[in-house]
Amino acid sequence: MSDPRLTPARPDLAAEHLRGTVEAPRYVTGRRVHVRAGLADLRVAPAAAARLATQALHGEDAILYEARDGWAWVQLAADGYVGYLSAETLAEGPARATHRIAVLRGHIYPAADLKAPAIGALPFGAHVKVKDEAGLFAQLADGGFVFMQHLRTPSEKARDFVAVAEGFIGAPYLWGGKSSLGIDCSGLVQIALAESGIAAPRDTDLQERALGQALPGSAPELQRGDLVFWKGHVGIMRDPETLLHANAHHMLVASEPLAQVRARLRRGGGEIVAIKRL
Repeated sequence: MSDPRLTPARPDLAAEHLRGTVEAPRYVTGRRVHVRAGLADLRVAPAAAARLATQALHGEDAILYEARDGWAWVQLAADGYVGYLSAETLAEGPARATHRIAVLRGHIYPAADLKAPAIGALPFGAHVKVKDEAGLFAQLADGGFVFMQHLRTPSEKARDFVAVAEGFIGAPYLWGGKSSLGIDCSGLVQIALAESGIAAPRDTDLQERALGQALPGSAPELQRGDLVFWKGHVGIMRDPETLLHANAHHMLVASEPLAQVRARLRRGGGEIVAIKRL
C-alpha cells in the first residue's frame, strides 16, 4: 500500500477499499470506465506537461476515482497503475471486449473495404468488441471495421513471447510507452508476456520481484526468454548470447550481444543484478 504507483490514495482522497488502511479526508468507491481512445497517456499529475508514467490501450478497463478540469484520476485494471488520463479518452462502463489487436497497428476503416480511407488505428494489444462480421472484416461495436485476421480471441495465446517482442525491433524508445510508436523496456516485456497470457507488472523493479525464478551464480547458462535486469532496466534473451531490449542507448528496440551490453554497463559503473527464468 506504500507504493504510490499502485495505491489509489492522495493527501485529499483515497479509494473506499483503503478506508482503515490509508488516512484521507475523503473516500470514494469509484466507477468502472474504459479507454475509448486508441492510446491514452497516463501521467503522474493532471497536466499535459507532466511526466508520462505509462500508456493505456484502447479497450483497457479502469476505475475512475475523480474527474476534474478535464482530467481523470484512475487505476488501470490490468496492472493496477494509478495516474491521470485525459477525461476525453474515457467512456463509461467496462469495455466488454471480445478480441484484441494482434498486429503492430490495426487500421480502422469506415466500411468493410480495404480501399476506404482509414479513420484510425489501434495498437498491438488493444481490446475491441466485435458485433458482427462483414466478409474479411470485423465490425466494431463502437464504430468502424478492422481486418479480421488482425484480431485474436482471448483464448488465442502466443506460444513464444520472445517472438512477440521481436516484432517490435526498430520501434522507437519512449519512456512510459507501450506501442510501436514508442515503447520502453518494461513496456516491451509487459506487452509481450500479455500476448502469451502472462500478466506482468508495469515497471522494471516490480517485474524483477514478481516474474520467474532467479538463476543462481554469476555466469548462468542463459536461454531464450530469460529476463536480464540491471538498475532501472530489463531485457529479453533471444538466445544464450543475444539480448533484445527497448533502450535509451539506441533510442529504439534493439538486439545486440549481451557481452556488449555488459561491457557498456560496466564502463558506466553498473552491473547486471538479476536474471530471471519464467
